[in-house]
Amino acid sequence: MMLALEAQKVIELRIVRLSWGGREGRAEMQAMVIEKVHAGMEAATTLMAGGSPERVIARYREHVATNTKRLTAA
Repeated sequence: MMLALEAQKVIELRIVRLSWGGREGRAEMQAMVIEKVHAGMEAATTLMAGGSPERVIARYREHVATNTKRLTAA
């Protein structure tokens, strides 16, 4: 539940950044896609190595926190 709430803030901040368009909007779109691919690969690797779903969620929360800091600092 917490991940969903935390991610909602990042979604909101990214929508604003994307709506600005221009170079910043394009850069955010590219970063978002790359991040999603890397996060998915990281999650799959964790699970294949015997990691728990809880560990995957904890790592996603770390990524979300990093994005929140980055997007609110701009």
